[in-house]
Amino acid sequence: MPAAPHTRPGRWIDGWDPEDAVFWERTGRRVARRNLRLSILSEHIGFSVWSIWSVMVLFMSPAIGLGFTASEKFLLTTVPTLVGALLRLPYSYAVTRFGGRNWTVVSTAALLVPTASTAYFVQQPGTELWVFLVLGALTGVGGGNFASSMTNITAFFPQRAQGWALGLNAGGGNIGVAVVQLVGLLVVALAGNTSPALVAGVYLPLIVLAALLAAVRMDNIDAVVAAPGAQLEVVRDRHAWWISLLYVGTFGSFIGYGFAFGLVLQNEFGSSPLQAATWTFLGPLLGSLARPLGGRMSDRFGGALVTFWNFLAMAVATGVLLVASGSGSFPLYLTAFIALFVLTGVGNGSVYKMIPGIFTARAALSSIPDAFARARRLSGALMGVAGAVGALGGVFINLTFRASFGGSAANGNAALLTFLAFYVLCLVVTWAVYLRPAPGRVATRREPVAEGVTSA
Repeated sequence: MPAAPHTRPGRWIDGWDPEDAVFWERTGRRVARRNLRLSILSEHIGFSVWSIWSVMVLFMSPAIGLGFTASEKFLLTTVPTLVGALLRLPYSYAVTRFGGRNWTVVSTAALLVPTASTAYFVQQPGTELWVFLVLGALTGVGGGNFASSMTNITAFFPQRAQGWALGLNAGGGNIGVAVVQLVGLLVVALAGNTSPALVAGVYLPLIVLAALLAAVRMDNIDAVVAAPGAQLEVVRDRHAWWISLLYVGTFGSFIGYGFAFGLVLQNEFGSSPLQAATWTFLGPLLGSLARPLGGRMSDRFGGALVTFWNFLAMAVATGVLLVASGSGSFPLYLTAFIALFVLTGVGNGSVYKMIPGIFTARAALSSIPDAFARARRLSGALMGVAGAVGALGGVFINLTFRASFGGSAANGNAALLTFLAFYVLCLVVTWAVYLRPAPGRVATRREPVAEGVTSA
């Protein structure tokens, strides 16, 4: 196994001495970028496997002996979202217990089980719904990869560069949602809508390749090792829950819409599998590409300010969706939905940028010798907690759409109104907790210097 790049705790955090800066320029930057590239690859495949049921449900029809209802299909997209969310906490802890390289190898190789099983059972006409629900739960392991990957990568970069690095890591992973849908489109276009096994089959050799590359080229470093109880410690901090709420609004929307987009188009406008697959990959693709932009903008202007304006824009886009639904305009509906995807990506980057800023600000004001090491530990723990809670927003999205389309109106308007109200709530929270001037709070232009405050 490759040796760890260094063994000095906190070597990768801010508050460096001159020796640290030299180490970063000569060695740290190169090592960090290599691990980032491989982390993106592994997380990308994990997201593709996690969201593979957003594609499988488009194939399910009486033509292949799997004639499930719309309500049952929304349930099939809900289960993997739920399991992936619940696994994020143990996954974020696992990387601190076993090391970044070691856990990446294990978690990537584990994707072979649900992928191979899915490829087999979608070829068996008459397979009962409960079997596919179990398979959907198994694909949820791909959702856990995000938390471990983000916790690992944050230890490789100084705080000033984390917005961009975490944005690239998460965006490269998120784009797996779009890629698996693009694979589905190609399969439908080339082999028809009766060959869903081909979609899963594409990923089997890629999983093996990613696991091997991680084993050979990634590193374990001591800075990512967390003391026992870090997650329990961070959940007692009120900002863990404010940040998690905001992440429900951004990432929960991204992954929820990613799973539901094709089904929404089918049920709202009667789109065929080919027509739905033609458009479904665009939203997740652009949303994933926007995540690094959100991180970069937050590096420049501050995470809270970007988050505030982003939620305002998300509320407006949701309002446009309601107008498009009422008028029956497919082009306007599609445009507004894709814009909403882009905004979720920007928000994902800005909310995650806020996490290290909160704890680093406290460390800057602290006289405790290991304050920056503790800030890094708690930042990693909160990324796991927020990632888990935020992903539960995807469950909420799918269940709300399921109830909305199953109602008497048989459209998604009730769901959209619910989402609009939630975005307004997130907008208010961002202002009240992180931007509103208050006595005793002192804020800088970019990142907080007092507890929980990010100001423009």
